[in-house]
Parts: sequence; structure tokens; C-alpha cells
Amino acid sequence: MDSLTPTEQRELQNRMEKKQMKEFMNMYSNLVQRCFDDCVNGFESKSLTSREESCVMRCVDKHMKGSQRLGDRFQEQNAAMAQSGGLPGR
Repeated sequence: MDSLTPTEQRELQNRMEKKQMKEFMNMYSNLVQRCFDDCVNGFESKSLTSREESCVMRCVDKHMKGSQRLGDRFQEQNAAMAQSGGLPGR
């Protein structure tokens, strides 16, 4: 990245931020759709039943904790690779 001009560095940074935001929004949208599909069973009322609401809360919590755990494992693997100077098993 040092070989880029300051203008190119800013452009690269902006593109990376836009890509990250798009990926986050896709992940969020998928989570909403998945929990809605799993938890909402009917449209008799315009508000969620207490059962549906608690299901959605558990669904979101489960997926957020899973994502956090996955992120933690990636960080551990990256640290181990950085420490060993390369890819594991090589």
C-alpha cells in the first residue's frame, strides 16, 4: 500500500469501507430473513406474539454469538500463523 499515492490510498480505503458496509448489510438482511422465516408463523396480528418475539430474540442471539465465536477463532488462527511465520501445517 506504500506504493500508492495518497489519493489512491484514500480511494482504496473508500472502496474497502463500501465493500465492508455492503457485506455487513447482506449479513444483517440474511439474519433478519432467517429469523423471520424460523419464528413468524402467521399474520393474524400486525405485531409479534410473545412466542414469536422470544423466538426472534433467541435466534438473533444465537447467530450473533456464533458470529462472535467464529471471529474469535479466526483471530486465534491469524495470531498463530503470524507467530509461526506462515500457514499451519507447512
